[in-house]
Amino acid sequence: MILAAGRSLRFGADDKLLAPWQGRPLITWAAEALKQSGCDSLGAVISSPDVGAVLPGGFALHPLPPGLPMSASFGLALRKARDAGADGLLICLGDMPNVPAALLQRLLASGESCACLRGDRRMPPAHIAAADFGRALGPSDGDQGARDFLATLPLDRLIPIDARLAHDIDRPGDLSGPT
Repeated sequence: MILAAGRSLRFGADDKLLAPWQGRPLITWAAEALKQSGCDSLGAVISSPDVGAVLPGGFALHPLPPGLPMSASFGLALRKARDAGADGLLICLGDMPNVPAALLQRLLASGESCACLRGDRRMPPAHIAAADFGRALGPSDGDQGARDFLATLPLDRLIPIDARLAHDIDRPGDLSGPT
C-alpha cells in the first residue's frame, strides 16, 4: 500500500506527488517498485483523484478527505489489510522515489513486522505482519500512526538504508536531491 494522502504543507500549493522526478510524476516511482515487489495485491491511500489517475494499472484506490494527517492514511491501510484477511501489509510512501523493489522484497521475505533505519530514525518502507495489525492500530482511537508502531520494533527487525534510499521529497528543492 502506498500512503499518498498527506498534506504536503512544506511543498507549497502544488501536489508534490505529481511533481516531475526524472521525467515522470514522483509517485510513479514508488508505485513501480511496489508493483515489482511481488505483493498479492496493490493499493494506494490517496486524497487527490489526480494522484490516483497517474498510478499504473492494478492499484486499488482508497480515498481519504484532503488535509488529514499521515496517521489517517496508515490507519486506513491497516484496516483495509485486516478486513481483506491479508498476511501482512507492506507500506511505502509516495514521496520516496529511490526505494527499490529489492528492498521491498526483503521486507516481505522477513514474514515479521520490520522497517528501515537511517541513522537512528526508524522509517518506511515497512512491513506489518497480520499478527501485529491490532497493536499497530492501537487500542484507543484506532489510529496511532506508523511512527509509534515502528518505535516498538526490536533492532534486529530494522534494515539499515543509506541517504539515497531514504531520500524523500518534502520541499520543491528536494526534487534536485539524491537520484
